[in-house]
Amino acid sequence: MADSETSADRPRRGRAASARDEVEAAIHDIESKVHDLEAKAREIDARIEARAGRSLTKAIFFGLVLGLSLLFSLIVVKELFMVFAGALVAFTVYELASALRFAGRDIPRVPLVAVSLGMIPAAFYGGAAGLWWAYLAAVGVVSLWRLIETVRPAMRQPGVSLRTDLAAGIFVLSYVPLLAGFAVVMTAQPGGEWWVLAYLIVVIAIDTGAYASGVLFGKHPMAPRISPKKTWEGFAGSVAAATLAGILLALFMIGTEWWVGLVLGLTLVGVATLGDLTESLIKRDLGIKDISTWLPGHGGFLDRLDSMLPSTIAAYVIFSVLG
Repeated sequence: MADSETSADRPRRGRAASARDEVEAAIHDIESKVHDLEAKAREIDARIEARAGRSLTKAIFFGLVLGLSLLFSLIVVKELFMVFAGALVAFTVYELASALRFAGRDIPRVPLVAVSLGMIPAAFYGGAAGLWWAYLAAVGVVSLWRLIETVRPAMRQPGVSLRTDLAAGIFVLSYVPLLAGFAVVMTAQPGGEWWVLAYLIVVIAIDTGAYASGVLFGKHPMAPRISPKKTWEGFAGSVAAATLAGILLALFMIGTEWWVGLVLGLTLVGVATLGDLTESLIKRDLGIKDISTWLPGHGGFLDRLDSMLPSTIAAYVIFSVLG
């Protein structure tokens, strides 16, 4: 009886084993295809990174994180934008001050961050006038701090230039919190949050258009001594992207005439490009590739904000005149 049951079970066990083999083979085939896709994706990403100097996947991921945080802070509660802007300003000021210290500029980082954070609520509640008064106060505090530091004998070593240090501190305050503060000023105005969102989208479109066009068609360097990877083909792509984005945003977001969007797009593409080249010139002067490595795929916060910071002034002027 046992022998007959064993004989009857053999075909079943054979079919079960065959089914397991087929499933394992299918799983192995799927795993092989996934590995092939991953390898191809890494190869493509490596080619893009070699061409553009940035990892595409990391840049997209961290760009989405920043973008979603920005949208939440602007659309849900406008006061939250102060938190978002303050965090960006604090990190950017600290990394730029650190890069300047690495280059021999002795500037106080913690006081710089503290007074920069103080400029954000001053801009939100006090408008442009409040921002300017806060900026002047910040310059006074940082300069006084550096002057008091010179009382220490170590700060009077040969090669330490007080005038250069003071100028470097003022530069950081002017470049980061002052320019960023005008975005906060706009946000506090009725409907200003949509203008801030619009100009940031235009700048992102400029960067994206330049990136894609440069990777696909870039052959003629725009400023090889300053930024070797920036090309005229990439600039053409940024102009097209800025024009299209500006007109669409004017019609469907900020509710104004199409030509206002055209003015916004064309103005920002020029200012953003100059801002990008300016930051590249700063890094070249400091002898570094990125301001920091805090944002994988982007470098540092200033590497991400180099186009946006000067664009804030242009957007604020257009908003004040035409908005």
